Amino acid sequence: MKVGFVSLGCPKNLVDSEVMMGQLAAHGHELTAKPDEADVIVVNTCSFIDPAKQESVETILEMAEYKKTGVAKKLIVAGCLVERYRNDIQKDIPEVDHVIGTNEIETIASLCGPADEAVEANPLAPYLYHDLTPRLLATPRHHAYIKIAEGCDHPCSFCIIPQFRGAFRSRRFESVIAEATRLFSQGVREINLIGQDTTCYGEDLGLKDGLALLLERLAQIETPQEKWVRFLYAYPNRVTQKLLDTIAEWPSLVKYIDMPLQHASANVLKRMKRGAHGDIFLKLLERIRKTIPGVAIRTSFIVGFPGETEQDFEELCAFVKAAQLDRVGVFTYSDEETSKSFHLDGKVDKRTIHNRKRKLMAVQRRISAARNKKMIGQEVEVLLEGPSQETEMLWEARMRSQAPEIDGVCYINDDNGTVMKPGQMRRMVISEAHDYDLVGGLIDEAPQDVKVANAPLFPILTSSPEATRQRL
Repeated sequence: MKVGFVSLGCPKNLVDSEVMMGQLAAHGHELTAKPDEADVIVVNTCSFIDPAKQESVETILEMAEYKKTGVAKKLIVAGCLVERYRNDIQKDIPEVDHVIGTNEIETIASLCGPADEAVEANPLAPYLYHDLTPRLLATPRHHAYIKIAEGCDHPCSFCIIPQFRGAFRSRRFESVIAEATRLFSQGVREINLIGQDTTCYGEDLGLKDGLALLLERLAQIETPQEKWVRFLYAYPNRVTQKLLDTIAEWPSLVKYIDMPLQHASANVLKRMKRGAHGDIFLKLLERIRKTIPGVAIRTSFIVGFPGETEQDFEELCAFVKAAQLDRVGVFTYSDEETSKSFHLDGKVDKRTIHNRKRKLMAVQRRISAARNKKMIGQEVEVLLEGPSQETEMLWEARMRSQAPEIDGVCYINDDNGTVMKPGQMRRMVISEAHDYDLVGGLIDEAPQDVKVANAPLFPILTSSPEATRQRL
């Protein structure tokens, strides 16, 4: 069969898509990026908030048209939307032939074969891939994600992820090391560790400071060229001094902390069932910066949570001004019917939520612009991504402080007369600064040919708009 994929949502979902593609390739199926040529189309969905659900449904209906106009014989819907609306999908969208929940992705190959070979899995059995699981990278060949854990045990009242991802469970330590070693040997330059809460890694395995231990081992992997290791989604009260000391000690560990705080008002955080308050966070930020000089800190906030007063919001704005964070994402509260927060009183109207988001983003935009302006004239190391999607006249690159698909980028307008290739690590001098992006020219010689991963570069149709990039 020729199988086409659409992968929606966050990097954790993308890894699930890569695992399903690996399963298909291992069973002899062919992958295609052209939906009109696909015998089977798979849509891996996101359903975290309303806009993500809407996008998932629209994409399913769009792909269903290829059963009429193309050669598609089967349409398979996978992922988080299935966990929430399995019966509704099967009832209301008859074009869908099979549904696969987040714990059933290993059945994908059998569902793409003859009907009598289809294997139905237990949707309630917890699933977590490992280093021997077939997987095809859908990212650019020089960077990859590794999911080190699945599920979540935190009781955040706005979050529905534990309902369909299950309880927190870590991958085995050596399994992660084995996968990372293989990826680095194939030429991957940057690995980003992901999980619903990476800072809980190893707790269920009896490991103390499991993430710190894992990072230390990853930093010691010998590679044919320089490497970057980053982790995403830190929970504030799980950021230990051992973790910070480890990041500071090893050069290959990116000096970058992604730590969603969600709010700064004690009142709102209590209703979110997260605890703490702005003053505690400021002290934590001070400790992080003291331990890791030059660290870049990213966070995200939710505005319009039930019960958020104007005073709560102003407290959040004051916190953002005081914190002087490098990267901030602001998301509007989504009232999900199965979340605990759905039953809270004090709902904030949509217009107020919209205005609060705009105001908070304006506060952070000024901070970001000022911080970027101070970088003019500085020399920085960057990882080349490739020609810009905006114009072929520029190339895109990322500093260590810019995570892929999340943060801003660096635009290169002068190649210094050298050959540029995706995956090269180069030196550039910054000449222009914008609110979120930087512009500059290369100042070094081109390195020897970069060895890139030999995994197939399969250009699946991915979608990560603001609606689906809400991260906890």
